[in-house]
Formats: sequence, C-alpha cells, structure tokens
Amino acid sequence: MDLKTTPSVVTRVVLWIFILIGGIYFGIKFDLIYFRSIFFNIIFHIITFIIGIVLMKLSFHAAKIGGRELKKKGRVGNIPRLETNKLVTTGIFKCFRHPMLFGLSFIPLSLAMIIGSPTFIIFIAPSEMIFILIMVLIFEEAEAYKKFGKDYIKYKNSTPIFSKKIECYKKLFLSS
Repeated sequence: MDLKTTPSVVTRVVLWIFILIGGIYFGIKFDLIYFRSIFFNIIFHIITFIIGIVLMKLSFHAAKIGGRELKKKGRVGNIPRLETNKLVTTGIFKCFRHPMLFGLSFIPLSLAMIIGSPTFIIFIAPSEMIFILIMVLIFEEAEAYKKFGKDYIKYKNSTPIFSKKIECYKKLFLSS
C-alpha cells in the first residue's frame, strides 16, 4: 500500500500512537500498585467498557463527519492523503475550526474506559486530551494560517475552536 502524506501528518500520527500506548502501559502499571481492587473489579470493567465503546464510536463518528466534508470541499487536485488545499468554512466547519480533531481528542479517554484502567481514566487520558488539543492549537492553526493566510484569520475570528451550541455537537456526534 502506497500511503502518500506529509511528514507533519505522519509525525503527529506516530506521536498520537506513542502517547496512547504509553497511557495504556503506565495506567496498568500504576493500577496494579495503587488501584488493584478497582482494576480487578469485574463490574467496574463492564461499566467502563460499555462507556468506552460508546465514546469511541462517537469519536470516530466525529472524524468521519469532518473528514467527509474535508474530502468533498477541501481537496482540489492531486494532493497527499489527509491534506487539504482549500479552506472549508461550511457545514460542521461553521461550528468548529477542527471538528475531526476535537472528536478524536476523546480517543484517549475512550481507550482508557475500554481497558478499565482507573489511572488512565483519571490522570493520563485527561492529560493526553489536553496535549492533543494543545497540538491542534499550535500546529494545526499555524499550518492553516500558512496555507490560507488572511482567509484563515477571518475564519478563525468568526468560528470558535469549540462551539457553545448544542446543535453543533449533535451535528458532530449524532448526525449521519
């Protein structure tokens, strides 16, 4: 399979995988020391597993919604996979500047819930989620500005990173 994409995207994907694997490792390691009774509680695992599966499904749904819109409206010509060359400001992008990445930022928490690691759920996943959102604010915003210039500044000033409208979250996580 010939996957064509930019080094920037590959670096972020590898970093993302690295922090998820690290979260699993350190979560379980600390659970076996500090949260042994919860970690081995079957009821806790059943509840967190169900919540984790639902949250994971919602996360991937958000990625699909944003990705579909970017693929349809943000790509002109033959460009690398996962890249855009046209600013998209309609649909879900009217509500969020980075809807796919916002949805995907919940993957650490959903993975922590699926695994049932109290340490990962309480400490590591929230830290990873914040880290992912900071990466979005630093790297995605800078790249978007570099690509789209003043048009992106205008879009940034009119569209929040996170929406305050419930309809936007319904569109992102529940629409088809």
